[in-house]
Amino acid sequence: MTNYHLVILKKPYFDAILSGQKQIESRFTKTRREPFGQIQPGDKLFLKISSGPVCAIATAAAVKTFENLTPEQIVQIKEEYNRGIKGSDQIWQSRSDCRFGLLIWLTDVVPIEPVWIRKKDWRAWVVLTDRKNFGLLRPSVVKKITHSKTGG
Repeated sequence: MTNYHLVILKKPYFDAILSGQKQIESRFTKTRREPFGQIQPGDKLFLKISSGPVCAIATAAAVKTFENLTPEQIVQIKEEYNRGIKGSDQIWQSRSDCRFGLLIWLTDVVPIEPVWIRKKDWRAWVVLTDRKNFGLLRPSVVKKITHSKTGG
């Protein structure tokens, strides 16, 4: 079963994903929270610019999770994966006390006509459900995602 996710990104990271420079989305948290344990390869991602519209879709090609992280392990993750993550030293330093980590390899990144949604909370990731999906799971939108092709 394919799950759908709303991913909020700061504009520089969104642009880097769209250009193909950033191929791995990372999420590090102090507590277990969405999407940890709720995303799998094949899931579809709506990419939304922070304070802006949903402007692209992508597919999770692979997912890797980390639990009970130490600062030393976060440094190892940075050394091994930052080429695809594109995180600054400042970002990595700010994540040094996180206990949970998630890496999502992105594929089939396709820009779409901007879609404005009404989202008022501070969550940076939302696992969409039939009842709570900001209108993004309308059949016409899902059809567009399901049939999207790489390089659009």
